[in-house]
Amino acid sequence: MKKPKTNAMRRLEALKIPYEEHTYDGGDGSISGVEVALTLGQNPEQVFKTLVTVGKSGEHYVFMIPVAEELDLKKAAQAVGEKSVEMVRSKELLSLTGYIHGGCSPIGMKKFFQTTVHETAMIYDTILFSGGRIGYQIELSVEQLGKVIDLQLADVVKA
Repeated sequence: MKKPKTNAMRRLEALKIPYEEHTYDGGDGSISGVEVALTLGQNPEQVFKTLVTVGKSGEHYVFMIPVAEELDLKKAAQAVGEKSVEMVRSKELLSLTGYIHGGCSPIGMKKFFQTTVHETAMIYDTILFSGGRIGYQIELSVEQLGKVIDLQLADVVKA
């Protein structure tokens, strides 16, 4: 059976950027990012979650951090030049990005948002992140990801 393609996969293919696809049984999406990494036999420090925030200005920002880490909202705000940022509520995610909680990819959102990737991503040849659907992960180098979305690197996790 052929797996359906997600917006993120279609975008990568349109740009002729090779990627590796990993799938797992995501069930209802309640599986944690660390459990996803372990299920796929991957280092949790190399598997990134995609978080969507809103700044005091009303602008939205995307942060990608290792699944076992927690976003430091002060560092995140500083990285994007905002007074403060807060997480977007799960119920707002679909209309804003086109993705649901647990399946939010930084690639192929309805609209492009400034994206900050935690600086440890550069340690690895590739990182894994949501492929745009629960149970789908995309593996790509940060350099290749930067050809699809405009990103910056910064320290944005809690110490």
